[in-house]
Amino acid sequence: MTAMEREEILKTYKIYIGGAFPRTESGRYYPLTGRKGLLANICLCSKKDVRNAVTAARSAFAGWSSRAAFNRSQVLYRIAEMLEGRKAQFISELLVMGANKKDAERELALAIDRLVYYAGWCDKYQQVFSSVNPVSSSHYNFSVPEPTGVVAVLAPETSSLVGLVSVIAPVIASGNTCVALASEGKPLCAISFAEVIHSSDVPAGVVNILTGRSAELLPHLSGHMDVNALVYCRSDAAEIKAVQENAALNVKRIVIRRESWMKESAQNPYFILDTTEIKTTWHPVEQTGAAKAGY
Repeated sequence: MTAMEREEILKTYKIYIGGAFPRTESGRYYPLTGRKGLLANICLCSKKDVRNAVTAARSAFAGWSSRAAFNRSQVLYRIAEMLEGRKAQFISELLVMGANKKDAERELALAIDRLVYYAGWCDKYQQVFSSVNPVSSSHYNFSVPEPTGVVAVLAPETSSLVGLVSVIAPVIASGNTCVALASEGKPLCAISFAEVIHSSDVPAGVVNILTGRSAELLPHLSGHMDVNALVYCRSDAAEIKAVQENAALNVKRIVIRRESWMKESAQNPYFILDTTEIKTTWHPVEQTGAAKAGY
């Protein structure tokens, strides 16, 4: 066989669970086509894959949430650095999935900048959103946002990279861990982004990325009793209704986000707050000797 006759070896796009790249437990795949015909075979994840990903995310939560905020900031900035170093690959993937070169370059630049944006907020959002509350007793009363736990993410179907990054970054910035379902029609950048995460000091299990059909996986994500919140970034009314019903099983928080992902409005510190819980602490005021004596 001559070099001209050689067939290109297509990349196998696996899933990302617990810091590893397993094939789907189901053994099923779907063909992804683009401008050049068949691009790859993509894993069709199953309920078992969802369970494995949630278990990995829960195992990673304690370590990630207890890290210093500035350290989480360093890690998010490192993801941006690594993504910057693989610009050619991501632009190529965006092109084969239908973007023109100008839009592909802009989307990649926005994804990098968005990571830097949330890296900057990691050690600031608590100062902005926490408070000292007025009380009528001899106590201090503090309210502070803390991570809610394991967050499921239904990434935008119409956005390959910047939408996924725009949802994952604020979730993990506060110390949450996540299980993300990538776009079914544009999944290439999602798994390549998992490779970036894998080499970016992100602890195993903090980010888990699955591929497949939302109709099959969404009921398992929204009904899983160890998922604390779900961020839904699509527009299917039937799916939204089903998610809200399933979420009632364990009072899971549901966040519906419909953004123009290429606009500046798609980044906001309030998106960090969406997947946090406000914890309030009471602390007695230590009285001076004069106060105790009634002077």
